[in-house]
Amino acid sequence: MEKDIFQVKRNLQTKEGNFNYYSLPELQSQGYKIDQLPFSIRILLENTLRNYDGFSITKENIETLLNWTPKGSDKDIPFKPARVLMQDFTGVPAVVDIAALRAEVARKGKDPDTINPLVPVDLIIDHSVQVDYFGTEESYSRNMDEEYKRNKERYQFLKWAQNSFDNFSVVPPGMGICHQINLEYLSKGVIERNGEVFPDSLVGTDSHTPMVNGIGVVAWGVGGIEAEAAILGQPLYFIMPEVIGLKLTGKLPLGSTATDLVLTIANLLRKFGVVGKFVEVFGPGLSNLSVPDRATIGNMSPEFGCTITYFPIDDKTLEYMRKSNRSETQINLVETYCKTNMLWRENEDKITYTSVLELDLSTIEPTVAGPKRPQDKILLKDFKNTFIDLLHTSFNRKYIHPEDRESESSITRFDNEGGDLPVPKAGQKPMNAEIEAKDKDGMKTVWITRGDEKFMLSDGAVAIAAITSCTNTSNPFVMIGAGLVARKAREHGIDVKPWVKTSLAPGSKVVTDYLEKADLMKDLEALDFHLVGYGCTSCIGNSGPLSPKISQAVDDYNLIVSSVLSGNRNFEARIHPQVKMNFLMSPMLVVAYAIAGRVDIDLTTEPISYDSNQEPVYLKDIWPTDDEINEILNRVLSPTDFAKNYDEIFDGNEIWRNLEVPTGKLYEWDKDSTYIKEIPFFHNLPIETEPLQDIENARALLVLGDSVTTDHISPAGAFSETSAAGKYLLSKGVKKENFNSYGSRRGNDEVMVRGTFANVRIKNKLAKKEGGFTSYLPTGEEMTVYDASVKYKETQTPLLVLAGKEYGSGSSRDWAAKGTFLLGIKAVLAESYERIHRSNLVGLGVLPLQYKEGDTAEKLGLTGKEIFSITGIETDIKPLKEIEITAKNENGSEIKFMVIARLDSLIEIEYYRNGGILQYVLRQFLEK
Repeated sequence: MEKDIFQVKRNLQTKEGNFNYYSLPELQSQGYKIDQLPFSIRILLENTLRNYDGFSITKENIETLLNWTPKGSDKDIPFKPARVLMQDFTGVPAVVDIAALRAEVARKGKDPDTINPLVPVDLIIDHSVQVDYFGTEESYSRNMDEEYKRNKERYQFLKWAQNSFDNFSVVPPGMGICHQINLEYLSKGVIERNGEVFPDSLVGTDSHTPMVNGIGVVAWGVGGIEAEAAILGQPLYFIMPEVIGLKLTGKLPLGSTATDLVLTIANLLRKFGVVGKFVEVFGPGLSNLSVPDRATIGNMSPEFGCTITYFPIDDKTLEYMRKSNRSETQINLVETYCKTNMLWRENEDKITYTSVLELDLSTIEPTVAGPKRPQDKILLKDFKNTFIDLLHTSFNRKYIHPEDRESESSITRFDNEGGDLPVPKAGQKPMNAEIEAKDKDGMKTVWITRGDEKFMLSDGAVAIAAITSCTNTSNPFVMIGAGLVARKAREHGIDVKPWVKTSLAPGSKVVTDYLEKADLMKDLEALDFHLVGYGCTSCIGNSGPLSPKISQAVDDYNLIVSSVLSGNRNFEARIHPQVKMNFLMSPMLVVAYAIAGRVDIDLTTEPISYDSNQEPVYLKDIWPTDDEINEILNRVLSPTDFAKNYDEIFDGNEIWRNLEVPTGKLYEWDKDSTYIKEIPFFHNLPIETEPLQDIENARALLVLGDSVTTDHISPAGAFSETSAAGKYLLSKGVKKENFNSYGSRRGNDEVMVRGTFANVRIKNKLAKKEGGFTSYLPTGEEMTVYDASVKYKETQTPLLVLAGKEYGSGSSRDWAAKGTFLLGIKAVLAESYERIHRSNLVGLGVLPLQYKEGDTAEKLGLTGKEIFSITGIETDIKPLKEIEITAKNENGSEIKFMVIARLDSLIEIEYYRNGGILQYVLRQFLEK
């Protein structure tokens, strides 16, 4: 077969030798208008040219990209990434799946060693560290010790995989966050492999994979299911995207940061609507943004809803590569290839975009976002008034000025003559219930005594202040800025408030190195921002427990406390189940609000605190200038920091090096393990697929509203002994203190299926209680979602989920789809989907259905108590086919309506027909 069907393969001469490449200028000379294509589309085009095989990637696929139009199209685009990135929460179940594939191949009498990653895979253990200890020099080492105690079995499994699989590397715990390591070390910009040179590209099992768009790498987040398919050599298919141009002009003003910029962009692009689209950044303002600034923006692509936010390679890219210790050989290859092959940032005025949005960087003001969505932008100057409004509208509480809180009769307060906060007995109301009852709308305030300390905790108090997440810790400007805020606070004699749980969790060890060299670590530590670990921590929900007294006060008196963090996600119950308001902001503002201790304060006009002479100290007094930050940056940041840390990135600590792991190509499943269990998907899989069938007499398991995230669906964070998952672990002899988190137990389907839809904040319209409850129909008995699913399985009743807009937004958790499937849910009906979750549902054999434009459950009169039949699946199924649903309500009358089956391509139909993407891959392998 002729692989180079357009005859564009050429030779690239470099200082290091000659390489083959697929020439886009040659296509331009053939009459194709390559110079009018967005850079991101050019990279997809090169990918199809190079990977053409006439079967999985066809000439029509290439022509679709050659003829890209601004409105996009409904035609399939295949993509074969150069590599795959995984973090441990999604990595463990992915490796479980591949190990299970090997097990099934062996059962079928084939060679299990033939199941191996076909592209390089880097798995970085970064999601498991929890902030159990904080505020001391021992925090980091003690948290690491706890991490290994909790996760030894998981880590042994991953180390086995590293030894057993080809093309598979593992970065041990305590080294950094996958996206920051990807940015600082793994990403090459351009790859040379087997004599060919081509653009670096990847997919990652975390939705924040687009962080490396900032260094010119096309990459996006996929579910673990899609990633496994890519690992096993399957192209990923998606509909030809529209590309929105984001034109930047001007320069960030003094006092504004990249964090303020990205929160502004999140708001702007969410309002415009970029779900499922590409965003490409251009314009003169782009030259004023460093790669870390760009990466901050790329990181939050899933918060905008777009697939990628791409920054073409230019001089700023090469400058960052030098600073981060990339070799001159690599940098020369990047520059030569990109300039030769029309992938260098130039001639932007010729490019045609679907739409263009403009943003003047000089208009960016200090910004926060929250309390539960990253796109909900709040200007710093409006934060106090917004909080007061939220307190009233969301929690029905009247705001009371801090000076009046001790005297207001509406306040619940308790001092017990300076003693301890009492614990109400079972069934007993908290003390002062009578006072509380006088005015239920008033703000709550509780006096707490802890050792020699006595302080007042009110609604709006900052319970958690976390410098966390690769989003901002990868940006030296804001990290040095946070250190300087701490230094200036010390100079003014002010400190963080005693009720604030502080933490510093950078995305790589490079950060602590340059903070040490700048002599700023001691300032952060003086304000209790001690290093707690190198991992996602608070951003992923691993905030650890609040202080016992504070935790009790929050629960007993229903306090509305807040977290402030430099992360990218603040969905309900994500950061901590007891913290109801969560606000994203720069690391510099995190330090400031830890000092203020509350969010109901206007830091632009009110004192942040008072010094020992009772003189007011304002934010402007402790805020560093850009010149101060840049002077330190230029002095302390050097390639040697990157060299030192990344030369030992795969070594791990002594505990990792001494982990004993099994040998052999087949994993030895332990039937007593509560962490690692063979997934049931492939066990004795029939060689032939069964015919598709319509769904008859189904019941709704959940009826949900808009913006239901994968945090609501997928098990995440800690769980109680009264939950279905907790009861299961107790039955297996696991004590409550050893439950660990849902994320750590993603390798055990028994735990995870019980935690699906069990989020404490999920609101199911079929249940009276908030949380993972539903009504078993037709009796109406209320029970957990899991228990209801078991009863439905006993009667072989297929299940549905009804939902609103943006279903499945948020992190690309494969268990949101896996758990859905294992509960017996055959289809989801929503008004719209977030891209990754819809794809994941298809990858598990669950049918995503979408209401036709203008239809909703409410408009159609659906309550979720109907009996549903879905017809049109078993005959003539095709992409985006309209099929009919008949809903029979309790009085026997019927509601009939048409919906769209969101099987978007022929290959997705094949995945659905096979019961999932991995079942398809396994059958393809067995056929060969």
